[in-house]
Amino acid sequence: MTEVVTAVVIHNKKILLLKRGSKVRTYKGKWACVSGYLEKNEKPVERAIKEIKEETGLQENEIVLLKIGKPIEFYDKDIKWKVHPFLFKTKRKSVKIDWEHTEYKWINKEEIEKFDTVPKLKEVINELLADS
Repeated sequence: MTEVVTAVVIHNKKILLLKRGSKVRTYKGKWACVSGYLEKNEKPVERAIKEIKEETGLQENEIVLLKIGKPIEFYDKDIKWKVHPFLFKTKRKSVKIDWEHTEYKWINKEEIEKFDTVPKLKEVINELLADS
């Protein structure tokens, strides 16, 4: 099983989406939230915070953890994935994307349908933002 974290970052009720570049291992060209592979003996929330810093330039004091979602397991081709979802908010709108991404957008929750996303991202977003 391949375990990953997905951090949905919101600013003024808008969701940060990142477009995956051609240098990443999986899902090239797809839209995603902040994500990364979970390493051995690592707490998912710690990996999520680390990925936010790496992929957006947002520092730990600029983000607030709002919710920890239930992990989602699914198969895509021959890989069994386990996604650990998190919801964070930030007051900072400007982000500095890293080499993994080519662009970013802040979108309304309803707009997610218009994007070609990584598997299960819509479900993760809907679950994390169900009560907002």
